[in-house]
Amino acid sequence: MVVGEMVEQVDLLVVGGGPGGYTAALRAAELGIKTMLVDDQPKPGGVCLHMGCIPSKALLHAAEVLNTAKEAHRFGIKFDSPQIDIDELRAWKEDVLNKLAQGVSGLLKSAKVDHLVGKVQFIDSKSLRVDREGESNVRVKFKHAILATGSRPTPLPFLFKNEADMQSPLIMDSTGALALADVPKRLLVIGGGYIGLEMSTVYAALGSEVTVVEMMDNLLPGVDKDLVRPLATKLSGQLKNIYLNTKVKSLDVKTNTVVAHLEGEGSPETLEVDKVLIAVGRKPNSEELGLEETEVEIDEFGFVKTDAMQRTADKRILAIGDVSGQPMLAHRAIRQGIVAAEVLAGKSSQFDNRAIPAVVFTEPEVAWCGITDTEAKEKGIKTASAKFPWSASGRAMTLAEPVGQTKIIYDPETLRVLGLGMVGPRAGDLVAEGVLAIEMGAVLEDLAESIHAHPTLSETINEAALAALSRIERQAQKTSSSASTGAKAHG
Repeated sequence: MVVGEMVEQVDLLVVGGGPGGYTAALRAAELGIKTMLVDDQPKPGGVCLHMGCIPSKALLHAAEVLNTAKEAHRFGIKFDSPQIDIDELRAWKEDVLNKLAQGVSGLLKSAKVDHLVGKVQFIDSKSLRVDREGESNVRVKFKHAILATGSRPTPLPFLFKNEADMQSPLIMDSTGALALADVPKRLLVIGGGYIGLEMSTVYAALGSEVTVVEMMDNLLPGVDKDLVRPLATKLSGQLKNIYLNTKVKSLDVKTNTVVAHLEGEGSPETLEVDKVLIAVGRKPNSEELGLEETEVEIDEFGFVKTDAMQRTADKRILAIGDVSGQPMLAHRAIRQGIVAAEVLAGKSSQFDNRAIPAVVFTEPEVAWCGITDTEAKEKGIKTASAKFPWSASGRAMTLAEPVGQTKIIYDPETLRVLGLGMVGPRAGDLVAEGVLAIEMGAVLEDLAESIHAHPTLSETINEAALAALSRIERQAQKTSSSASTGAKAHG
């Protein structure tokens, strides 16, 4: 033991203060488990609260207001060009984050969860050391631990001549983009996934000329193309350029600009911009924790291996959230945190959820849950689907946002709802109905016969279900008619 090192003993040690970590700590304390939470950041909330979900949504709201004002002339309302104060916008965003962080701190304090700030290093499967900057280190002995260390942006070091260029202020990851240091005149976004597109939406609304480069043949790779199409159409009018099937071969960092060397159909060989945002995904934080001193197993992608009860190969250690695998979503981590705490309390609990919703908070929003057409095709699962266009939605028309659709994917034999996808305003708020339907084993009739308020966007779910049933009925009538005609001919 290091001289001057303090020693603490707890029943449960939660490593990581993000949504999964603090939820696990609160649930464990509620169940009577003496709990301590350790995080390397002074304010709880993790990446989601401080460098991800929340700040991005705050900025996306600002972008929505700007875009709404710009397009209001379509229904007879005209505004002067908006005056954007970046300092005030940044301060408002930070105020939102601070208030939410204070709320989490208050919850932890009320639940009597001890909160330590520092970097952890596992000593073995029963203890770890917390290195606290400027203070005495703490050795914590625990009966169980929950890993909730999250993830970080994936870098692309091969694009740069040296590490100094990689660390240039002209090169941003999602954390840097959300800090909103300034609004570059020309911005290159590498990656057409949800992070890249959300940040493209923000910076374009604030005045940047945004170019997106995606190496795959579609934006939001993996998402059904019919859901992506309306978004791609909208973005083509908001962004300067979108290059698909295109790679960035290298980045030359100059004094005030960056020259990107591209390779792809229709793209220029070089593109000079003022800043570059690298948004090609995230990688789990499973390194430099001393996990090699435990029996925890890590796969080839860096994820900690877990079972349905969030247990790892080490009987004393569980893992939740981004560090435990895909999809890397805060709400998945929250549910897993509850499961882990309940398992340690002796309750019958496991992560057996059928549907994990996903939302891209662009304009329009894209949301889905359950199985997708893409996934069904890859796995050879027989499905059918029905769509309802938002151009036929009274509420969408009154919002002046009629571009979009709702799609229901179902089992053609049992008519059980297997998936729901939608693109349009507030799609992220609507997708929960699909999650509930899938979790409850609902069939098309359940959605079709449930009364939805009129006029609302939620009616599009009802209408999609009705469209599916109507088509099934027509097919049945056609089959019946064909059989009847055949019988008469035979007679």
